[in-house]
Amino acid sequence: MSKMESIGENIRHLRKSKGLTQGELAQKIGVNRAMIGSYEENRAVPKLSVLQNLANYFSITIDEMINKKQWEPSNTEPYETQISTYAKGKNLRILSTVVNQENKELITTVPVQAAAGYTKGYADPNFVEELPHFSLPLVELSKEKTYRVFQIKGDSMEPVKSGSYIICEYVTNWENIYEGKPYIIITKDEGIVYKRIFKDPNHSGQIMLKSDNPDYEPYEIKLEGVFEIWKALGYISFDLPKKTDDLNLSHLHDMIIDLKKEVESLKNNTK
Repeated sequence: MSKMESIGENIRHLRKSKGLTQGELAQKIGVNRAMIGSYEENRAVPKLSVLQNLANYFSITIDEMINKKQWEPSNTEPYETQISTYAKGKNLRILSTVVNQENKELITTVPVQAAAGYTKGYADPNFVEELPHFSLPLVELSKEKTYRVFQIKGDSMEPVKSGSYIICEYVTNWENIYEGKPYIIITKDEGIVYKRIFKDPNHSGQIMLKSDNPDYEPYEIKLEGVFEIWKALGYISFDLPKKTDDLNLSHLHDMIIDLKKEVESLKNNTK
């Protein structure tokens, strides 16, 4: 059975286990009844946002919706398999999103004042709906991906200033993380952090987090304590760079020329 067939069978099984009609399930997750029929009959594959809503409603992970046969009894996985699951980002809580009237996904913003509640409430659609959200019509952003904006606090990633808004893309498979690139990491113990990620070569279920500010020491965290990872694409800042009249490149060039002239003059005088 293919993954597409598994998704369809899972939706059918989970729907019937709750005693719902296709129309009732469609109403609960925000699609029309015909789409539920298409999913169950394997004529269409749910978009990521629909999978998130389905998984959220049935209280399972997206990975369980896609890869696990819900009609089969569960079994306890060995520790090595659990680590692989963490490394692939499959042990995720459900990501809630917001759509507009045309069913197009909007970009949710998580300001600093909402950071504390995000790690507890981001799986709750009501919490996410209360956060600011908007559309960003840029060619660099794909309609097929999920984006979110996080406001950061602190100086650990300078020159990106405290208060900047990091534009991010949701990472569904943590094996696709690029070594040394900046990411927003949602963690159990530290909340929202903005760091560069370095993978553990021993695959022991840990990642190394490093700051751009050398005053901060790198440290390791366990993947089992990570809820979400977002790839940083760019940032918005209202802290504009200050004008530097005294030490710009042109002035520095002139200083070097003058210094060379003085050195040549000293050499000539000593002859």
